[in-house]
Amino acid sequence: MATYKKRGYKPRNKKDEAQIDESKYKTAEVLNTLDETASKSEQWIEKNSKPLFYGLVTVVVLFLAYLSYNKFIVEPNELDASNELAFPRKYFDEAATAGSGIDSLLRLGLEGADGNYGFLDIADQYSGTKAGNLANYYAGLSYLKMKDYENAIDYLSKFDSNDQILGPVALGAIGDAFADINQLDDAMNYYDKAAEKADNEFTTPLFLYKAGQAAMLTKNYSKAASFFNKIKEKYPKSDQGRDIEKLINAAKYAAN
Repeated sequence: MATYKKRGYKPRNKKDEAQIDESKYKTAEVLNTLDETASKSEQWIEKNSKPLFYGLVTVVVLFLAYLSYNKFIVEPNELDASNELAFPRKYFDEAATAGSGIDSLLRLGLEGADGNYGFLDIADQYSGTKAGNLANYYAGLSYLKMKDYENAIDYLSKFDSNDQILGPVALGAIGDAFADINQLDDAMNYYDKAAEKADNEFTTPLFLYKAGQAAMLTKNYSKAASFFNKIKEKYPKSDQGRDIEKLINAAKYAAN
């Protein structure tokens, strides 16, 4: 029996032929649409080639300028500021252990000596650097120890840090300054902020305790109880947590 090879498909009828022709037309339409889109894109790119080029150049220049600024200005500035900070830090540390002449040592740390910058100069001249920011912290603590509460609050408020210890301590020190001038509501608010700033076993219960004490003095007993209860619930093993039940009971008794 002979076998014949088909040379091609022939539509069985006119309906099949119409379907094939319609498919060809749709394909042609899609190809024409793609051609038109590509053509318009090419025209747009050709028309805007100069603005695009200048925009790219601008981005590159800005990026290189940023790298250069950090390499040749920011980094050397940070290094200089860090080196300058060593001189006043020495007097600040000495004041912490000195039996007398504390204010004189703190003043040297603040104002500098022998051509060396103090904390105030560093905070001003190196504003924006890490060392300049840290100088605000030391200046604020120095003023606090000297009982210059206005300047203490001013410089500590300029200090900003997410450090687990320094951040809360700075806010707590502002609370101490307000407490010393008998602005107890402000003191309580800053102690609360200090407690919220970081979650650790040292600063958090300490400032919750101080916030509770300030609340007791302002007769805000329910608020005091809430601070003390946080210590009981989360930090029972801290120094403040040992006798916290007595303070909770005292706050509840005073509220009634």
